[in-house]
Amino acid sequence: MHPLARLVVDVPDFPQPGILFRDITPLLRSHFTEAVAALDALWTDREWAEADAVAGVESRGFILAAALAEKRGKGFVPVRKKGKLPPPVVERHYALEYGTGILEMQRGSGRLVLVDDVLATGGTLAASAELATDAGFRVAHAGVLIDLGIVKDFRCLGASPRAVIRYGG
Repeated sequence: MHPLARLVVDVPDFPQPGILFRDITPLLRSHFTEAVAALDALWTDREWAEADAVAGVESRGFILAAALAEKRGKGFVPVRKKGKLPPPVVERHYALEYGTGILEMQRGSGRLVLVDDVLATGGTLAASAELATDAGFRVAHAGVLIDLGIVKDFRCLGASPRAVIRYGG
């Protein structure tokens, strides 16, 4: 397990009874630079050179993706919840662990590194990758700070997303 995992706090019964929430807030508060560096290291310099921008999924994915975009001299593309971007936008409905949601993105082009904070069931990351494709982008790589290991062998656009911290295997 990655050394940053010790900074993730387990919160039982949140947001509902029976759920074990992995809180990354303490990790970001005390070791943000190290977390960004660990995400950056998920891809080689060559892979980064092939990317035009970093897309971040609302909201903590924004923080991580924006820092990576700045570090690598890339553009930043937000993936937002419905109603947060001015039109025109492309939208995608998706399933969450506790319901459904709608993500939106403005149209564009280029190759993206797609970043989110946590991979749980994979619904948000898969919907974001499909949305980016619908909006005109090509998702070259996808990665997360934490993969909770809920969905074994999860694939996003034909590939396993990379993760700094992996639980469950």
